[in-house]
Amino acid sequence: MLQNQLHTFGQDTNPKDLLENWVKNLATHFDANDIYWCDGTDEEYDRLCQKLVDKGTFIRLNAVKRPNSYACFSDPSDVARVEDRTYICSRRKEDAGPTNNWTDPREMKDTLEQLTKGTMSGRTLYVIPFCMGPVGSSYSRYGVQITDSEYVVVSMKIMTRMGKDVLPYLYTNDYVKCIHTVGAPLHGNADVTWPCNPTTKYITHFPEERLVISYGIGYGEMHSWVKSVLP
Repeated sequence: MLQNQLHTFGQDTNPKDLLENWVKNLATHFDANDIYWCDGTDEEYDRLCQKLVDKGTFIRLNAVKRPNSYACFSDPSDVARVEDRTYICSRRKEDAGPTNNWTDPREMKDTLEQLTKGTMSGRTLYVIPFCMGPVGSSYSRYGVQITDSEYVVVSMKIMTRMGKDVLPYLYTNDYVKCIHTVGAPLHGNADVTWPCNPTTKYITHFPEERLVISYGIGYGEMHSWVKSVLP
């Protein structure tokens, strides 16, 4: 499933159908319970924040001193930057740069294929269309993020323009594909406050395919990683 992630822009295929079929195929591979397309509204943000409060991930702060603010504590095994688990999977090793980790892209996808099979069991697959820059600007860059984390959804709302207003631009522009999973399928068990995989983590970039895949970390907001696969 992950081996075939190349864009097919310019072919006689409806871009809307391409995106929707890609999402459906990923949901099947991940065994996600549901698919939810984020609309980017404030109502959606508030609803997901409340879900994170109910779950124990967020702690709502004093509404007078810190309105609309939350405290959030990650798992001790999880950090936002995992340098030794970050790979530039360019086709040529020399293109990864002298200070980056490199792995052959096909080998890395084989590894991720096995790790991500069924990884969203019991979880919702969220689809986040996002834009870095003003929506509609010729200088802006677009992406679609797949994630099973509500924390990531609300973070992307803060850090990017995201939601239904971005979708029309995805159908007429090339964009970066971002795939993220916390790597913690539920299999009918209760969730934890900060889901992640405490022992296995990958952040992988495929520059020729404009693709980013991360596994096992709770921090999955990919707006900053997108820069590594942009021309």
